[in-house]
Amino acid sequence: MSDNMKSVYGKAKDNYSFKIKMKSTILVVWFVILTIICLLPIYILIINATRTHTDIANGLSFVMGKNLGNNFHKIFSDPTFKLSYNALHGYKNSLFITCCSTFLTVFFSALTAYGIHVYDFKIKELSYSVILLVMMVPMQVTSAGFVQFMSDLKLTNTYWPLIIPSLAAPAVVYFMRSYMKSSFPLEIVEAARIDGCSEFRTFVSIAIPMMKPAIAVQAIFAFIASWNNFYTPNMILINVKLDKKTLPMMVSALQSSDKFNDYGAIYLAIALSIIPIIVAYVALSRFIIAGVALGGVKE
Repeated sequence: MSDNMKSVYGKAKDNYSFKIKMKSTILVVWFVILTIICLLPIYILIINATRTHTDIANGLSFVMGKNLGNNFHKIFSDPTFKLSYNALHGYKNSLFITCCSTFLTVFFSALTAYGIHVYDFKIKELSYSVILLVMMVPMQVTSAGFVQFMSDLKLTNTYWPLIIPSLAAPAVVYFMRSYMKSSFPLEIVEAARIDGCSEFRTFVSIAIPMMKPAIAVQAIFAFIASWNNFYTPNMILINVKLDKKTLPMMVSALQSSDKFNDYGAIYLAIALSIIPIIVAYVALSRFIIAGVALGGVKE
């Protein structure tokens, strides 16, 4: 190779390396900006939870205050505060509803997606199309009829209308089936049948472990949606006492109360309400990461 060709090749290689480095740098900067945008509201929430009402009213601050202990004392001991907020009962009620609805959503959506993906029957595509059509109907359109139906069944002021409808989650079924089409070969089911494994055991012992990344993702989304749900509980739990309300209902009542206007304590109550969401994400994210790593290994 001549000196001119070596020089041209070296310049092209250096130019390519420079472009790769520039692209990587731009992506890193962009992701850092997105991370800051996502975490900044949570950081401000935590900061305000440590400040006094006067400090918050005076303006924004990025430095932690020294009023965290007093705010804790107010939300757990102040008689006026207790009229609208009780963290213990709120956590208990919301966790019960959220855990039950998350389990039902993920398990039965995975079971439905498994049935549509594995079995061949005449109305297979029609049934899947109906599921997609249901997904397009917003909750607000059917809310009046839903409340009336629950009232006729004498189920208002109970938790059942907040849990049982979680069985039907069209968006989760769509995601699960899309995941199974790309990551769940039917040959595994045939092999299990030859070995004498029952259909339900095949789903529980083989399909669910293979679907862990998809299940983890949808479990996080279902948990967050159910935990933050204020619209449906506010329609169903009409005449219940404070110890039967969910945590979002308590926080909403706290924010709209004229008797208590301490911003620091209110911010602390909101901060406490997001702790289960963070715990759920941390607990389930390892399955997502493991699934991505497993999918990147090719034989």
